[in-house]
Amino acid sequence: MSLIPEGAPSAPLPLHRAARIEDAIHNVIERRLRRRGWTVAVTAYTGYGASATPDEPGWVRVLGRVLLARVDPKPGKRLKKLRGWRSFATVSVKDALVQIEAGGSTCEVMCDRGGFVDTVVEADLAPGWGTVTLRSGDSDPVEAPVRIVDPAATFGIISDIDDTVMVTALPRPLLAAWNTFVLDEHARNSVPGMAVLYERLVNANPGAPVFYLSTGAWNVAATLTRFLSRHLYPAGPLLLTDWGPQPDRFFRSGQAHKRASLDRLAQEFPNIRWLLVGDDGQHDPEIYAEFVAEHPDSVAAVAIRHLSPTQAVLAGAFPSPSDSSKRVPSDAQRWLNAPDGAGLWRLLRDTEIL
Repeated sequence: MSLIPEGAPSAPLPLHRAARIEDAIHNVIERRLRRRGWTVAVTAYTGYGASATPDEPGWVRVLGRVLLARVDPKPGKRLKKLRGWRSFATVSVKDALVQIEAGGSTCEVMCDRGGFVDTVVEADLAPGWGTVTLRSGDSDPVEAPVRIVDPAATFGIISDIDDTVMVTALPRPLLAAWNTFVLDEHARNSVPGMAVLYERLVNANPGAPVFYLSTGAWNVAATLTRFLSRHLYPAGPLLLTDWGPQPDRFFRSGQAHKRASLDRLAQEFPNIRWLLVGDDGQHDPEIYAEFVAEHPDSVAAVAIRHLSPTQAVLAGAFPSPSDSSKRVPSDAQRWLNAPDGAGLWRLLRDTEIL
């Protein structure tokens, strides 16, 4: 699958007004930065794929972004801490051609209007961790880590991030802005016991892939990756969203992103039964319940971190007994609730779900 359409091009749909305004501003800024000597650079995100089987070729989903970068910025000076706002002070390059080298073969794709590359290429890589190389024009090549899922794998983890593995209280407007644009990953707190829970699950299921699904923007991917590594969470691809106006709407839909990502993983790995991990502060229970109803054979269990009343209020939720009962699907034996990772582990350990 490629970002370059095949066959005769169809008439493009008109962009949303907010997207047209954003493109106009980007064009002005991009021209000025290029005149100042800024050049194209590729940012690589962690991708994933599957190795070849007798019936299917191997493939890799490659994720990255093309941006403008300053040339030789003050050599010798490094930022000890990266503030969140810096990750949003970037200028993307739209419609740039990107060369991808994976498994000894090379192909060329075109990034979208936000500079993003999200494409699937054929590549026969061994199960485990591998790399693919991305380059755009004269930019330096960058290596993107990719998690190649073993065809024999039958268990995996899909985890939310905000208030599931990292305490953020993200939906609260002022605190969300502070966490996103001011604080760095050193100031974020890990949810107690969740890293240990994931480590135990991965050790008990060798080869199990871990995906981190969030409505956060790709701009904070590096911050989230450092946070997960610092707190000893298993490494895995991040599935994030584009920040800002979309071609068909003013702002992206986080719920739609999660639903589409879950459906895609179910289709890409039909033999894997997923442990879905989230919290009850916002929409995870409803989204997971819908997924269980649509893909019952793809779900091993649903583990929901139950927020305290104070945490729920900070997260923008006001749960009541009647509301919580509506969130639990009829298949309740696979629906586990606890306030932290240790409680969820006890529930999982005492069942025969996994």
